[in-house]
Amino acid sequence: MSAEAFTPPIHRILAVKIADIGDLILTTPALRAVRQTFPHARLDILTTTHSAAILNGTGLVDGVVEYRVRQFERARDMLRLSTLQENLRLMARLRAGQYDTVLVFHQPATRFGSFKQRLIFLSTGAVRRCGLYNGRDRMLTHRAPYPGFGVKHQAEYWLDVAALIGARTDDTRLIVGVQEADRAWAHERLPDGPRYAALYPGSGALNPARRWDPAKFAALADGLADSSLRVVLVGGPNDNAEAVLAHMQRRDALNLAGQTTLAQLGAVLERCELVIGNDGGVMHVAAASPGPQVRALFGPTNHRAWGPWAEPRDRALIVRSGVLCSPCNYIWDGPGLRQGCAAATCMKLIQPGDVPLLPGNGAAAAPCVETDGWRRGVKLPVRRRETPPTLHILGVPIDALTFAGLCDQVMAWVAERRAGHGQPRMIGTANPELVMIAQQDVLFFTILRRADLVTADGVGLLWAARRLGRPLPERVTGSDGLGILCERAARDGWRVYLLGAAPGVAERAAVVLAARYPGLQVAGTYSGSPSADEEDDLVARVNAARPDILFLAYGSPAQEKWIARNLPRLDVAVALGVGGAFDFAAGVAQRAPVWMRKMGVEWLHRLISQPWRWRRMLRLPRFVLAVLRRGENGPPRFTGPLDVREEA
Repeated sequence: MSAEAFTPPIHRILAVKIADIGDLILTTPALRAVRQTFPHARLDILTTTHSAAILNGTGLVDGVVEYRVRQFERARDMLRLSTLQENLRLMARLRAGQYDTVLVFHQPATRFGSFKQRLIFLSTGAVRRCGLYNGRDRMLTHRAPYPGFGVKHQAEYWLDVAALIGARTDDTRLIVGVQEADRAWAHERLPDGPRYAALYPGSGALNPARRWDPAKFAALADGLADSSLRVVLVGGPNDNAEAVLAHMQRRDALNLAGQTTLAQLGAVLERCELVIGNDGGVMHVAAASPGPQVRALFGPTNHRAWGPWAEPRDRALIVRSGVLCSPCNYIWDGPGLRQGCAAATCMKLIQPGDVPLLPGNGAAAAPCVETDGWRRGVKLPVRRRETPPTLHILGVPIDALTFAGLCDQVMAWVAERRAGHGQPRMIGTANPELVMIAQQDVLFFTILRRADLVTADGVGLLWAARRLGRPLPERVTGSDGLGILCERAARDGWRVYLLGAAPGVAERAAVVLAARYPGLQVAGTYSGSPSADEEDDLVARVNAARPDILFLAYGSPAQEKWIARNLPRLDVAVALGVGGAFDFAAGVAQRAPVWMRKMGVEWLHRLISQPWRWRRMLRLPRFVLAVLRRGENGPPRFTGPLDVREEA
């Protein structure tokens, strides 16, 4: 679509990017496209005061409309008098701008975000309202398809929005406004002679879960110093620079954290050969700088959406541990865990030796290092299942399995692992109660979507599958699966490990199972807990025993979250959660009679024996109503109204 196709002509454009530094930097290729295509139009940007400084001297915009509204993230914030007054002042200024075109550089991730977007449209009165579309904001007159976070890089999405008015450019580099005075300032502090490497141990205040351990940054800094690189610490005043210095053995690092403007920071990074840092604004400043190699550490955030957009592409590497639950921050079409999880295992698993340094210094790329493949059509992988599920029920994948089929699949994975290749696999189980928990717990929902298999542990799922026209052959429960897989393990020589339940229960269950299935090799048992504090010790115990199958009995969804966090470092072929199966095997708890299980009323036995479960049982009628209403579709606030796709 060409610019000439629009009437009336484009004279006054408002770009909207109310965000932190890194997010605004990623819009600069799109702003360049607009500026080059419409050199005579006025281009203003609505953005935050602290981020606007990166545009100084770039010539990309003519003016900045500062967004000063604080604490306007929820509908009830509108009731605050100061917020209301500031919003009214902003709306008046936008109306006075007489903009004919508005370009919104935001994902339609939340309904309240879409509401704020509509307020901006109404305030400007613009005839062209351009942005990403996922079915929510029908005030958009020009719409770019939005399939979800990470399907395209953020910078590519904003170029798509600019293209809606015919704005295109061949120069898609990032830019930060750095002036000669800034370069002189940086040269004074980083004089010619030494070689410099910058470390960014912060992440901004929004999501501190993105931060790598300061002690590991210190170990990296000591290694860089040993390689004759002068270490420079950069970032803001609260970005852990002092903590890194406290852990360093070498004390000759230059600490500029909190001492630079954004432009001076850009000039400092221009003088560095290498920049290593967490996902955050400084990483994007480094990607915009023309010279340094960039190593970006990613954990909870989506590396395919916010990875370093550097030119040439091969000067940037992404380092991540690849845990099953990462990314969890923004996934599919909406927000996930904005603060990450308390365990932060995805960052903890990255070690200093995993970070490749400069080419030719002897550092090798570790398995968790992934090269930036945007533009070459190479997707940076997010761990997900290799085969499509039979169907989705409320967005949760379900596989059509029998117990025999489950055993055969486990046998194949054990053989693959024993042959020295293949990765640890996760099997999840789902019943109506767990499916409903997943509708509210985005992390649990995500883990089930990425598990290698999910079995139907519940008669309600058999009903739902029949209603959806794809009947399942039988229930494959964790409680029954423990015994059936142990029977197969005894026959085929697999080693099993029983982890979880109350103290002593796993040991008693192991004795019963070994007696029931002669030849069963129980590699080990332990109770422990699913807390983050214990997971290093638990993983070490399991790996020392070298089992083929790990049975985990911490209850759902805690056991699934534990497996997802730790799967990459488990030396097992298969890990699966079995809930209360250890209690049943050990005789600690009484399972429903066989006739009740066959009739599909095992839930009734649990309710009678454990009356306190009645509140949890209320999820069953809600499950039925949800299936009747949504069928295969997942919760809209996780997946959006588009479909129940896996991440591309």
